[in-house]
Formats: sequence, C-alpha cells, structure tokens
Amino acid sequence: MANPMVRSFLQAVSSEEVTPPLRVVQMEGLAVLKIIKHCNEFSPALVTGQLLGLDVGSVLEVTNCFPFPTREEDEEVEADGANYQLEMMRCLREVNVDNNTVGWYQSTLLGSFQTVELIETFMNYQENIRRCVCIIYDPSRSSQGALALKALKLTDSFMDLYRNNNFTGEKLREKKLSWVDIFEEIPIKVSNSALASAFMTELEPESPVAQCDYDRLKLSTAPYVERNLEFLIDCMEDLSAEQNKFQYYYRNLSRQQAQQQAWLQKRRVENMARKAAGEEPLPEEDPSNPIFKPIPEPSRLDSYLITNQISNYCNQINGVAGQNFNRLYMMKALQEN
Repeated sequence: MANPMVRSFLQAVSSEEVTPPLRVVQMEGLAVLKIIKHCNEFSPALVTGQLLGLDVGSVLEVTNCFPFPTREEDEEVEADGANYQLEMMRCLREVNVDNNTVGWYQSTLLGSFQTVELIETFMNYQENIRRCVCIIYDPSRSSQGALALKALKLTDSFMDLYRNNNFTGEKLREKKLSWVDIFEEIPIKVSNSALASAFMTELEPESPVAQCDYDRLKLSTAPYVERNLEFLIDCMEDLSAEQNKFQYYYRNLSRQQAQQQAWLQKRRVENMARKAAGEEPLPEEDPSNPIFKPIPEPSRLDSYLITNQISNYCNQINGVAGQNFNRLYMMKALQEN
C-alpha cells in the first residue's frame, strides 16, 4: 500500500552516502510489538507507519516506530500528514529517541503486497534514503501460528530499469531480470536489551504450556486456505488478461511487418521501372507512412508482479497444507493409541 505523504515528507530527509550491502535488519522487540499492535487493531483495514533507527555497516537497526494517521486521497490531508510525521520526529528527538528514517512498515491481507504502489513508495524513499526497507506484517497469516513479519527491499537491477521505465522483453533479457528479481527479502533479527530479557523471564509463567501452544493444534484452516485460493484465482485471471495484451501486440506487430514487406516489394518494383526509364529511384523507407510507425510494446511489470503474487499465494497454501497434514497424522496416531 503506497503512502502519498512521503513525497512531501522525504524532502526534509538528507541523502545518505554509499554503504556496504544490507545483510540483516535488527529490530528491537518494542518496535515489533508496536507494529503488531497497530496492524491487529485495524485489521482487516491496511495501515502504515514510520520506521526509525540507525544504519550501521551492513546492519539496519530498527529501534522504534510510530503509526501514520488514517489518510484520504487529498493534497491538504497529505500535507497535514507530512507535518504530523515531522512533528512526531521532532518530539522523539527531544526525548532522546532515534529519529532517523530507515523505512516504513505496512500491514497486508494474505500476503497481497506486491503492487506498483509499493514500488513507487520505495522509489520515493530511495530518492533521499539509500538504505531503507519495508516491514510487511500479515495479521491473517500470523493467526495461523507463525509470525508473518518480513523485511523487503528492491533489487538494484530492478530499480535501474524502473527509473528508465523500460520493461520490454529485450531489455529484461539483456539484464537477465526475471519476476523473482524484483524484491529482495532481508533476514530479520529481533533483539532486546539485557534488562528487558530478564524482565520477560520473570514474567514467564511456571506452566510450560500456554494457550498459544494449544492454538497451534487447531485442525481447521479452511477459511484461510479458501481465501488464498480465491485470491489465487483472481491473480490467474489478471495474468491471463496480461497475456492477452501481449498476444494482441504480437498480432499487430506481425500484421504491420507483413504490410511493410508488401509496401517494400511494391516500391522495389516501382524503382526498377524508374531505373529502366532513366529516372531517380524513390527511397525504400518512408517514415511518414503509418505502417512504419513503431508499435509500443506493453510493459511486463504488471505480469511480473502478478506472477510474483501467484508464487506467494502458492507458497502460503503449500505451507499451511503441509502443517495441516502433520496435525492430521499426529491426531490419527493419538486416536490409534
């Protein structure tokens, strides 16, 4: 989900120098809990927020965050949102909290985050911040017993093509860029201070089994799998529509090439007659002729993103189905015993 506030907000953030490749995103437990709380409170609505921290070598430290206010598609509201972010960062600086922007976080529904809006937001950030990430949190996936938290960034090769808006088949083959090369997932490491770890140890109940441990044994995942399949079917229809665009383009291209060959053949016969009559031959190319006007090739960006999203849905279905089979076999063994 793109955030239009960032265009005006990022003008106040200075550019960073070239740094080593990003290897890991280290998140404070407080920042993780704030992200989870914000996303769960507004679920299934999608929300976003700002990530604050430090860029240290190959590690991007996320030490704090704050939510963006609910926005509308309005320039005045966009400006108010940017002012809100600047004011929040000023207040955090006054209380000695890290106020360096290192990216943003956003919630998603069943992993549906691979969109053009997300790419545009990345490009807006990276105009001023060389090293930034987007933390994606999926409340629906987390309800299945796994912490669905991931850190993403755009690959350098994809950003170069996006800046030039050149997603033709020839350029993609030249750069050897496939649909899996759009996003790069960075490992997340959650860390806490020694005092916080000691405090949580004291809070840990004496009973070794908690309610969440029982929740993992639930056999019913039908609603989650069903929604994934519905989204997967929609993506397949979108991909089919994109393929129809390319088929239409290639049909027109083939028709144009046939018209060009017929026109050239006619012009060559005419020039042979002119040479026989001692006249100057006419040029064999006529740029003013509509049949020589190049037909623009459709961008492959949408089909790449849809394919990426299809892969994500398949992986989610495969993961949940695998866990379900394990539970069923376990329950079968318990009943037999």
